[in-house]
Amino acid sequence: MKHGYFPIPGARRGRHLAISLLVVGLAGCATGPDANPRDPWEPFNRDVTRFNDAVDGALLKPVATVYRDVTPDPVRTYVANFFGNLNDAWSFVNASLQLRPKEASQNFLRVSVNSIFGVLGLVDIASEMGIERTSLDFGQTLGRWGVPSGPYLVLPIFGPSSVRDAAGFTIESKGDLVQGLSNIPARNSLYALRAVETRANLLRATSMLEAAALDKYSFTRDIYLQRRENQIEDLKEKGIGLKNAR
Repeated sequence: MKHGYFPIPGARRGRHLAISLLVVGLAGCATGPDANPRDPWEPFNRDVTRFNDAVDGALLKPVATVYRDVTPDPVRTYVANFFGNLNDAWSFVNASLQLRPKEASQNFLRVSVNSIFGVLGLVDIASEMGIERTSLDFGQTLGRWGVPSGPYLVLPIFGPSSVRDAAGFTIESKGDLVQGLSNIPARNSLYALRAVETRANLLRATSMLEAAALDKYSFTRDIYLQRRENQIEDLKEKGIGLKNAR
């Protein structure tokens, strides 16, 4: 799980709108004395979570379920490989910014091999060759260089995040190769396809979460924050050991 739920059409504008809504909402959000120190805006975050769940139940989950049920597995594999190849390109940029030459080289090789010999990434030849994938985002890059995580945030539509990760969204959008397409119908179609494919991959996990968690909000928050903390700690161990990266 990355820092957001799902990429959607108009992701760059949508993320900016989501952050703007957060600013307005948090301005009037009071916190009590028993607030979780990592989640001081919990009442607001829970309201946004309920909104996200409503949108997911009414739109994203039904569409993803139909997509999963009617799309042949080989086609879904091609789709996942294609978007994975785009993510590898952005991971190469972040690995370079984090001064991780091994991961940067591997991701560069993955993109080169899959783009040239894998028909624009539809076939993941790099994995068959044993070239490891390391997925990296700009929130991790900020943490790598000492930017604190800040409080937990739930963004409209995009879901679990933090102040640090939300601040990196503008940069993330610039690294999205789909955003650079000049053909608007094609660009929006790719956004929609990526959103549906991502949600389809999460159908089983969300069903298990709904069945197992007494408080889905708290469980999701704790898992998200722990995972991001572990990712930053891993960067510190492999890097130059910067302090206060959380």
